[in-house]
Amino acid sequence: SSEISRPENKGFYAPLNLIEEAKKEIDSYSKGGPISFADLIQCAAQSATKATFLATAIRKCGGNEEKWGLLCNAYGSNGQWGFLERQFGRADAQEPDPEGRVPVWEKASVQEMKDKFSAIGLGPRQLAVMSVFLGPDQLASEMLLANDPLVSTWVQKYQRSKETVSQTDYEVDLITTLTKLNTLGQQINNEAYTYPVQKLDFGKLKL
Repeated sequence: SSEISRPENKGFYAPLNLIEEAKKEIDSYSKGGPISFADLIQCAAQSATKATFLATAIRKCGGNEEKWGLLCNAYGSNGQWGFLERQFGRADAQEPDPEGRVPVWEKASVQEMKDKFSAIGLGPRQLAVMSVFLGPDQLASEMLLANDPLVSTWVQKYQRSKETVSQTDYEVDLITTLTKLNTLGQQINNEAYTYPVQKLDFGKLKL
């Protein structure tokens, strides 16, 4: 697709190649037909997000995975990962979206970001929690967003949350926002990959 060469998709070549290889493997044994790129991209994004959460939490426990597990069990702080729903049934678009729908985030003003988020029903809270995706440097994005009084409160809230081991407030709100974005404007076909199960002929069974 010509979209991959657009400025806002800079750095996506390697992830796209990985997704293409994964699709080939999945399609080779799928009984329900080929998986759509739309579904696979969402699944990959969720997996990467969860892996990042996990790695960050373990690192904050000094790299001790057992200690991290004990803390999670004690505080129930890994329950938020249950919000990462694997919903399938998206159809791939037949043509690229018009150019300009997604800005080059690191060059956009806070007002431009707010306008883009507002246009799809998201506000300052969601803009703040999505700072990790708004450019190559999350800290720089947060510093820019902190200049806006409506966004600043949420930036500070998530910065405090990220200082904890569980990052619960930050992770829950990020997962909730990603989930909304993952289904935005989509017509989900819940039977997209269903296939008929071969019926057993009980008359041929030997008892």
